[in-house]
Amino acid sequence: MLRGLIKGNNAFVPTAALRVAVGGGVDVAALLVTERGRVRGDADIVSPGAPVHPSGAVWLSAAAEGDEAGTVWLDVDLTAVEEAITRVLVVTSTDDGSLRDTPGLSVRVVGPDGSAVVAYEVTDAGDETAMVLAELYRRAGGWKFRAVGQGYADGLTGLATDHGVELGEEPEDAPPAPVAPQALPHASKVAGPPAQAPAAQAPAKLPAAHPAGPGPGPWPVALDLPVPAHWPYAGNVFEPRALEGSGSDVLDVAGLPPGPVLVDLAVRTDGHTAVWTLTAANKEKDLLVNSGKKDWQGRLLAVVPLNGRLRLKLTAAGPWHARVLPLAAARRLSEDTLESGGPEVLLHTGEATDVAFHYRGDSNFIVDSYDLSGHEDPAELPEHRYPYINEIGRRREALPVPGGTVLVHVQRGDGPWRARLKQPSAAVAWLRRVRD
Repeated sequence: MLRGLIKGNNAFVPTAALRVAVGGGVDVAALLVTERGRVRGDADIVSPGAPVHPSGAVWLSAAAEGDEAGTVWLDVDLTAVEEAITRVLVVTSTDDGSLRDTPGLSVRVVGPDGSAVVAYEVTDAGDETAMVLAELYRRAGGWKFRAVGQGYADGLTGLATDHGVELGEEPEDAPPAPVAPQALPHASKVAGPPAQAPAAQAPAKLPAAHPAGPGPGPWPVALDLPVPAHWPYAGNVFEPRALEGSGSDVLDVAGLPPGPVLVDLAVRTDGHTAVWTLTAANKEKDLLVNSGKKDWQGRLLAVVPLNGRLRLKLTAAGPWHARVLPLAAARRLSEDTLESGGPEVLLHTGEATDVAFHYRGDSNFIVDSYDLSGHEDPAELPEHRYPYINEIGRRREALPVPGGTVLVHVQRGDGPWRARLKQPSAAVAWLRRVRD
């Protein structure tokens, strides 16, 4: 039975010889990547110029009789994929305008009996000219299909470099990678300002601002936080706001700078906890928390509207404590292990690398990311990348992140998890150079 997926969804597929049909009249290629999310070399790229993988497991084939014009077929024999390969990416690109102008951009997987198993139609393409449309990946001894839909405005160059395709040697005068600031303590566990980075290589500090009256900032600065270069929210700093109560309520905080903030929340409960954002008309909008976990605790990512008033609806039984913090208070990722047990917001600065997660819960574990490099609007988050991790139950996953400044957002995770940066490979230095 055909299962239609939306962006970010996944489903098991037979471990067999499958056919993948890509519609829309675009160019099609496949990247065979290892657990690091990178190809081992040019041989792991299946394209019209090299239509068959050396293993014989993946190849481009001719269109089938009766296909719609522009359909391209990719054959993938999952029983023959080498053990070192953990994912097969289905990649599309266009030389004619952008993918937004490509009608019928879609992918469907056909099983050995000729029936369609899963399908995904791209409905939100933008100005990008290349995209990771979908992926087949190993899971629990079998294979799953994920509807990815991750676009690249810089075309195949950005897509290729994100997956380890070498485009040339790094010049001798390439700038050194930025030094990541010292990891900050978790804001909910400290009473005073977070520790500063070492003076020898300290990143820029947020400038002190004068108290402001009604209307837009500048906003008072109460935290001396180290921030990375080109931080778009340098003016969005304020004194943390604390709230407490018991039972269901509305968290209402006025006088905040418009833009993304962190919300620490802890609820002493044996029942259900839910949190929604509220519109100006007092209507529920985005569901941020939906958990039956006892004594729920986590850190949420919310966006303060232009009126400077954050309003969240909390449904809970029992006492609760909340604190609203500037985005710059996000915990820094490093090669040291971070531990948590619920939603969280993490900050990566530095070279392109992977974030290794070890989730030990039984419910959904969902993680996506926001690339802040080049983002300039302090009142909004940039368009986020697709949710790289969207799974149920215990597992280990690696989330690739580009070089620069990236927010890694754990949306769901009712269970203990750990995260750390994996040691970057020698090939990541030029990834950053190509994107810039």
